[in-house]
Amino acid sequence: MSGAWQQTRRILRAAFRPVRGRDLSLHAAAITFYGAIAVVPVALLAIWLTTLVAGAERVRRLTTYAIAALPDAIGAPRAVAALVEAGVGLTPWLALAAVLPASLYGEGLRRAFVSVAAPRSDEHLIGWRGRLLLLPLLAPAPALLLAILLALPVTTGLVRRGGWVSALGVVLSFLAVWPVLTPVLLWVFRVVGPASPDWLSALGVGSFTAANISGFLHGFVLFASLPLDLGVPFGGLDEVGTAVAILLWLYLFHVVVLAGYSATLALSRWRHRRQRRNRSVTS
Repeated sequence: MSGAWQQTRRILRAAFRPVRGRDLSLHAAAITFYGAIAVVPVALLAIWLTTLVAGAERVRRLTTYAIAALPDAIGAPRAVAALVEAGVGLTPWLALAAVLPASLYGEGLRRAFVSVAAPRSDEHLIGWRGRLLLLPLLAPAPALLLAILLALPVTTGLVRRGGWVSALGVVLSFLAVWPVLTPVLLWVFRVVGPASPDWLSALGVGSFTAANISGFLHGFVLFASLPLDLGVPFGGLDEVGTAVAILLWLYLFHVVVLAGYSATLALSRWRHRRQRRNRSVTS
């Protein structure tokens, strides 16, 4: 038992070595700032592109399952319904206008990743590189979003039935979101980040990080269903409390993403050193 614990500690220390001596919380907060600006434009573009592929009525019909299943404690169904309707009704000019704020997410990720991977980097145009490298993810957005939407009739139907069947619906929903997030994080870790870890390391840790984020997303839905008065710390202003709660969860997501990127770098460097040793032995 002691040996297993020591091995686990060594693995964790190695995984977080790239962020040692750096303020992980501050970097996660910085990404959250960019993400708060970009999250709505990104969602609008994804819904709009999916509408172009699958049709407006189909998107509306499939999203009604999620809207009906969301808890109403913090007004999530109304917000998601308004977001879907705005995305479906987006015009090409409005979509073009949304690209710039949506790309800010790539800038936030790139800046944070540079500080983790190469804190003394003299890279120029960090922000613009991050923006441009994130935009290709819009291409597979319809397929990824449709994969989640097509699973909603089954998962939400099980959740509504209650009991153990409801738990099965949550598990299936988790399994539906996990593989959708995996290629996104693979691209983010391998391409948006400046260090370019090997594909196998990025895929392995990216998939593990995607599983954690999928769990956090479902945890947020559970949190939204709790009878909490979020406005109490803010003088009874419920809207402020709700906004702060959403930002807090976004911050936690980005802590997970940064930790996953750090672990990816550590694994990639370990694999590189091992390959060099193997080549030196064989030569």
